[in-house]
Amino acid sequence: MNETTRILVVDDEPIVRSSLESWFRDEGCVVDSACDAKEALRKLAEGPWDLFLLDVRMPGMNGLELQQRIRETHPDALVIVMTAYASVETALRAMKQGAHDYITKPFEPEALEAMVRSALEKQRAEKGRSTAERAVGEAERFDEIVGGSPAIRQVLDWIRRYGPTESPVLVCGEAGTGKELVARAIHAHSARRFMPIVSVSCGALPAEAIEVELFGHEKGAFADATHARRGRLELADGGTVFLDEVAALPAKLQADLVRAMDEKAVWRLGGTAKVAADFRVVASSERDPEPGAELVPDLKQRLSVATIRIPPLRERREDVPALAEHFLRGLSKSMGRAFERFAPEAMKRLEAHDWPGNVRELRNAVERAALVCEGSIIRPGDLPVGDGARGDSKPGAKSLAGMEKVHIEEVLRETGWNISRSARLLGIDRVTLYNKIRRYGLERR
Repeated sequence: MNETTRILVVDDEPIVRSSLESWFRDEGCVVDSACDAKEALRKLAEGPWDLFLLDVRMPGMNGLELQQRIRETHPDALVIVMTAYASVETALRAMKQGAHDYITKPFEPEALEAMVRSALEKQRAEKGRSTAERAVGEAERFDEIVGGSPAIRQVLDWIRRYGPTESPVLVCGEAGTGKELVARAIHAHSARRFMPIVSVSCGALPAEAIEVELFGHEKGAFADATHARRGRLELADGGTVFLDEVAALPAKLQADLVRAMDEKAVWRLGGTAKVAADFRVVASSERDPEPGAELVPDLKQRLSVATIRIPPLRERREDVPALAEHFLRGLSKSMGRAFERFAPEAMKRLEAHDWPGNVRELRNAVERAALVCEGSIIRPGDLPVGDGARGDSKPGAKSLAGMEKVHIEEVLRETGWNISRSARLLGIDRVTLYNKIRRYGLERR
């Protein structure tokens, strides 16, 4: 569960609503509640919602009738029915209507939390599988890997060559070059494409959390382990796990990863028996072309079998026009605006820039230009790069760190210091963004 998980609690008992809201907010979810079906129907428009917790007996429309109405607008949402009047008939009716599960009041918080977590994990795995199935027919088109330079054609050739194999793959490239995009293309070209690809940002989690994130844990493994939890490697069973910045893993976990790769099984924290987990590893590193001494020898040896180097954007400037136009077309759809093109001088400015943040920086620059553009043509003054761009005259802006500070500050200001949106625009996670805000001493003004 995380900040993107949206839960609506519908129950006529105030103590139940407040308790459930508190529990799941502590888990990092977005939670709201309704006292009856009438209020719930009004709040459906505030979604989309991922999960509904519905009481069966409420004044007016009951929970099972509300469940039918929910299906009309949220056909993929999970529903868990809560009832103090458990009966086989009630349970069967709820399940027949598509409920994921039901729970009898009174219940322990841990029991409901485990049920919700299991439901969300199953839903994510199914979504990953259906997404992969939709992508199969388009896999050879490489729609998101844009460019016709010799360097990018070589990357596409490597994807076609390595994708159908079972070999681990190491994708090397600077930040923002599109390493995860390449990993997903490799997965889409493999026999595992109908199963999920699970991403892990190895450098974004503290050392004490990454072991649980990767390998999961058994109930009672530590003080707060009130139920068993599957790790990311187990969730990737049958599919692919993408380990972003794999060298950030502690040496012990690297060794455990090698063991899991060899035995196609994992050992949960606190567990005494191995759990089957047949996954393929695609890993990334900013090191060029090898991650170096940070990897333990066994893992380095396995990852060196197949390596793909993604060139920085400054080494393939001929791809800048195609990339910029690709991003602008996408923004036309998402923003509902008919952007025509870049003015010639604006495109020259994009081609002349060094792009230290690579494709990610270019994408963000095009998005910011689209936000401030007053017409249908992107003009030089709309761009945040080049002569006259904001930040060029700030002290230290010419250094890489200075440019990054200016870039982050601009994005934060343009989003009104919305950390989640800023992190998405920058292509980093929220933890990394918070660390950079502290490092550069940025303050909201």
